[in-house]
Amino acid sequence: MILNFSFKLIAGQEGLWCKFSLFRTYRALSNAPVDVLWQKLINLADVSWNPLLCSTNAPIGLIPKPGLIYQVVTRLIPIPVRVFVERVLPGELISVRMLAIPGVENRVTYRVESGLCGTYVSFSVTMRGWLSPLLWWFIRPYAARVAAELAQAAEQGVVV
Repeated sequence: MILNFSFKLIAGQEGLWCKFSLFRTYRALSNAPVDVLWQKLINLADVSWNPLLCSTNAPIGLIPKPGLIYQVVTRLIPIPVRVFVERVLPGELISVRMLAIPGVENRVTYRVESGLCGTYVSFSVTMRGWLSPLLWWFIRPYAARVAAELAQAAEQGVVV
């Protein structure tokens, strides 16, 4: 778990401005192969493993590509959130931007890596905006479980 945050108070001609940014990464180790984890991750129609998301309007079989916009509904407060796919490296990384409310910029990156002990999955959250501290306080316990839940869901999908 890596935490990095900054808080800047900026005085200008327009008045006093507050800039907040937070970056946090969670990692989990899985026994599932990289391909199984990747398939679980890119299945946009299945968010059952994600403790933050409840449902999505993405059709089954839709493959994420940069520029794709779809909608998800959060578990905590049932509000629709638009998701914009920013970057995809097949078998390795997917980066999305959540467009929920003004005052918060939320970027989420999932990375899958193969190692000697198994497969690592990491979940990184970058939040910017003046509402970020409040939103982070609210979602932090759930965000901490995302990587572990994805690893567990992929392991359950592996037939031994």
